[in-house]
Amino acid sequence: MSKTLLLKENSAEMNEGELPPYAENDPLPAAREHPGERDAHGFFAWEALALWAFLLIAWQVSSYFIDQQANPLLPAPATVCRALIDSLPELWKGTVSSFYILLPGYTLAVVGGTALGLFAGLSPGLGRAFFPFAKVVSPIPPTVYIPYAIAVLPTFKISAAFVVFIGAFWPVFHNAAIGALSIEARYRDNARVLGFTRLESLTRVVFPASLPHVFAGMGVGLGFSFILLTVAELFGANAGLGRFIQYYADFADYPRMVAGIIYTGAVTWSSMTLLDKLRHRTLFWLR
Repeated sequence: MSKTLLLKENSAEMNEGELPPYAENDPLPAAREHPGERDAHGFFAWEALALWAFLLIAWQVSSYFIDQQANPLLPAPATVCRALIDSLPELWKGTVSSFYILLPGYTLAVVGGTALGLFAGLSPGLGRAFFPFAKVVSPIPPTVYIPYAIAVLPTFKISAAFVVFIGAFWPVFHNAAIGALSIEARYRDNARVLGFTRLESLTRVVFPASLPHVFAGMGVGLGFSFILLTVAELFGANAGLGRFIQYYADFADYPRMVAGIIYTGAVTWSSMTLLDKLRHRTLFWLR
């Protein structure tokens, strides 16, 4: 039996308060967990481990051809590891400082982008107003706002949070709008037949159906947020992960600089992994 026939039967049998069968009509297959990412036991696939092992070995071999006594641009892995361990207290303080900037800007972007995207996708009038505006404004690189934001806004943290907000807002907005637009009309018709108000239809039909798209936008926005946060911290921060890397680069302390880059990558990966776990638990009907 085809998916279309299954959807029709499920829609006809749907009772009040039940979610429609979005698992059968997933509008965003990319939002699912990539099958090659993990093996059947939940660990990383051997291909990923093999790639990291190859890169580490290539790094170690490359360091043999560089004079490690004359402040090399590519320090050996053992040297970077020692610098990373020695710098952990300073890196932790930088992490706390960076998240004080990232979390407010990213949270506002997710809430505002989701709400405005859903309303723009549901309301033809709002869509005609916001979609042309978004086509003009969203492609502008958020980094161009950094000097102006620092000059206009009262503190560096507010200006950096504003840049993070701009970078994360548009991916969430676009994906939320696409999610609202991709809902089949019969689901909204069923909600009206069941007597749902507009608010109930939004919270119980439109929002759950758009969540795969919203989480996809959140993932893209989180990646942009870390990039923009690091760039903003290069301009005027007194602390933070970006400031740590820039500070030791200025003093040609390349082991600590590379250690900061690796640590920042680990923090970004951890954050993205937590978001992916939240998506997996929230979108339980897609399992």
